[in-house]
Amino acid sequence: MKPILKPFAAALSIAALVAASSAPADDWPNRPLTMVIGFAAGGSTDIQGRVLANVMEDYLGQPVNVVNQPGAGSAVAYTRLANNRDQGRTFLYGGITALTFTPIITRVGYEIDDFEFLATLAVGQNSIVAASGQPFSTFEELVEYGRDNRLTYAQQTALDEAIMRRIAAAEGMNVAIIPTGGGGGMAPLVLGGEVDFAYSGGTHAQYTDGGEMIVMAFMGPERSPFYPEVPTLIELGYDLVMEDYRVIAVPAGIPDRARERLVAAAEQASRSERFRRVTEDNTNFPVVFYDQEETEAAIRRIRAANEAVLGD
Repeated sequence: MKPILKPFAAALSIAALVAASSAPADDWPNRPLTMVIGFAAGGSTDIQGRVLANVMEDYLGQPVNVVNQPGAGSAVAYTRLANNRDQGRTFLYGGITALTFTPIITRVGYEIDDFEFLATLAVGQNSIVAASGQPFSTFEELVEYGRDNRLTYAQQTALDEAIMRRIAAAEGMNVAIIPTGGGGGMAPLVLGGEVDFAYSGGTHAQYTDGGEMIVMAFMGPERSPFYPEVPTLIELGYDLVMEDYRVIAVPAGIPDRARERLVAAAEQASRSERFRRVTEDNTNFPVVFYDQEETEAAIRRIRAANEAVLGD
């Protein structure tokens, strides 16, 4: 039997609903928020995101709950976000390859225009890594070894897989691709010797200082400031780049006040010692703050470049 709501309790409930609906805009958010992360727990994006959530909730005055939704290099998470209608209370923290590359090669349930990109907070550190003790320690040695031996490669995104397939085909390497849900899934495969080498978006930073992992090539347009001795793929002779950023994205058309408050919280986080410490010292991502206009321009520029180079 359903409980009977007493008239007095019903009146209180109605009054509470009216009060909530008429709350001033300055009170936003007046309920908890959700941060979606498109990779499994334990990777660099997850590590950064959880600290970012804590910093943002201190500023916004409401809990920011983290939900991991791995799949297809965060395309699953972006699909969830595109279909969200809770006025900015759900947002995504993550990379942009699911926007700048994945829609070029496969059908997805979203496009760039489905989102607003409120801020960029960190520069991606995409790398090719391996465990120490492999019969190769540089990318050139990896290529040479792979011409005569079958290799296994742990991927995380559609773009890093496409890049590695192109290199393998050009160099005559025999490479089998092993999908993972993020850096948290990649690391044990590499360290346990279950794969020969892997893509890492930043998780390697937890293992390179101790010598457990080595970085053989950097996939960005420039060398990493944290591994200045490691060459880029471009320097190695491959016209291939994986330019990535960690951004805050929301569905397009959220209320102005929600946008203002989220941007302010993101900018505050970029100055937070807690966020800088975990992002730069733990995951080796340079912390930045690029505003909404700069962030969207970068995403569209990278998408156009990928379409020109890899869209065939």
